[in-house]
Amino acid sequence: MYSAKDMLSRLADVFTKEPNSNLGRLIRIVHEQLEQVEVGLDTVRQWRSIHTAQGVTLDNIGQNVAQPRGAATDEIYRVLIQSKIARNLSKTDINTIIQVLALALNCDMQDIRIDEKYSDSAAPEPAAISLIRVPIKRLNEVGMSPMQFGQIIQRTVAAGVRVAMVELAGTFQLSSQDSGLEAGVTGLSDIAMNKGGSLGEVYVPGYDYGLPL
Repeated sequence: MYSAKDMLSRLADVFTKEPNSNLGRLIRIVHEQLEQVEVGLDTVRQWRSIHTAQGVTLDNIGQNVAQPRGAATDEIYRVLIQSKIARNLSKTDINTIIQVLALALNCDMQDIRIDEKYSDSAAPEPAAISLIRVPIKRLNEVGMSPMQFGQIIQRTVAAGVRVAMVELAGTFQLSSQDSGLEAGVTGLSDIAMNKGGSLGEVYVPGYDYGLPL
């Protein structure tokens, strides 16, 4: 956008172009208003995206794909909208389910693993998923509990398929050294908490609310 000085310079030479003149002050007022309009238009452009939209604007995006918000926060609602879009295109096979969950959580497909329970040597079960693993860090970032994530998984699989277990994988590992910190991000944290691994699943009953899936 042009600056106030540029706007003054475009006036005919019969007008004074001093910034502190009456005309200069008027141009500055007009320029400030135009800047506010530009900021508003830029916000409208950004909020067309699911990743940046907020509040009512995000609700309108959800209505386009028939995904109600319920009591979900903006961060969780983004996950619901993205998973709903992916579910609408899903063929419910294992690879597609992994793609849906990776898209919903904005993580790599390699971070998610699914085992079919019919091949479980200990307790085989037809039409069931034995294990789903996903980094718990991403769920913590959006404020979604394991139970709520399990709801999304259950709605993603084919009708009649049961989700038997949800495992949320952390990165914590004990050090191979007898004493001292081991290089990497998998052990105990240092004093500044700049290093260290993350724990696995944490479930607090009584603080969850159902998602409108």
